[in-house]
Amino acid sequence: MYKHRITVFTPTYNRAYIIGNLYESLKRQSFTDFEWLVVDDGSSDNTKELFDKWIQEDNPFEIRYFYKPNGGKHRAINKGLELANGELFFTMDSDDILTDDALEKVDFWFDGIKDNPELCGVVANCGYSPTETVNHFFSEEFLDKTLLDVYTYTENGHLVLYAERAYIFYTNFHRKYPYPEFEGENFMTEGVVWHRMAHDGYKVRFYNDIIWIFEYMNDGLTKAGSSAFINNPMGYGLWLKEKAQYEKKSFLQKLKMIYTYTNDLSKTHPSKVIAKSISAPLFLVDFFLVVHRVKNRFKRS
Repeated sequence: MYKHRITVFTPTYNRAYIIGNLYESLKRQSFTDFEWLVVDDGSSDNTKELFDKWIQEDNPFEIRYFYKPNGGKHRAINKGLELANGELFFTMDSDDILTDDALEKVDFWFDGIKDNPELCGVVANCGYSPTETVNHFFSEEFLDKTLLDVYTYTENGHLVLYAERAYIFYTNFHRKYPYPEFEGENFMTEGVVWHRMAHDGYKVRFYNDIIWIFEYMNDGLTKAGSSAFINNPMGYGLWLKEKAQYEKKSFLQKLKMIYTYTNDLSKTHPSKVIAKSISAPLFLVDFFLVVHRVKNRFKRS
């Protein structure tokens, strides 16, 4: 059914200047039964020329490169899921690298969960180096948790799962959870899909091991921060609504969520757009906007 054990999937956009670091780390992998599947999300640099060259090189793994018009990382992932020939699907950013034994560990970990139908994937650690991370370590060898548990699971007073990490899922399973796509929007947080998996009762196995070495680039989504959410109100609203539903937030907590969302978008979007995006009555959004303006006046006075 699958040509490879693992699909290392990379969505990329104008990263020709740095994606070679990831390529070199893939060439160093101790495990070679994988493909590198790349969806170029409308790059205008020389990314295509790099892959034309790399595909011709003598590597122990297959490289597959596809170009599509710019539409955002979530659309690129949806395309990657359609194209993947690996049993496991590992989304790897174009500005980061893998440790030399990363895919060997992934293969081993999935052997350990293959007989557990409630486990849909594994999650490993990210770090600044193979031994250094800003994330908290948990005390057990591994933890089987849902991807909603990351907001609540603590050890020694710390949230130990809520952090930047490496996520790998069964490809066939992930295909059941494509990213929603809204016309005119080019960002959708991964949390929308992860929360839906968790809500349906599926867990992942967390490991402390660092397999992903990251560096936040000035042109990356993480650097973009809250603006990526604010500029994509439908995706942002969907994430908040479903998270509140799955976590069984109270009526008052939902009102606070709508108020915060309204404030976030008040400078860039009209009230009708805000109300539609968060599925709230227009009169409520207009009322919150008035409250927000009054509060700001009192702060300035």
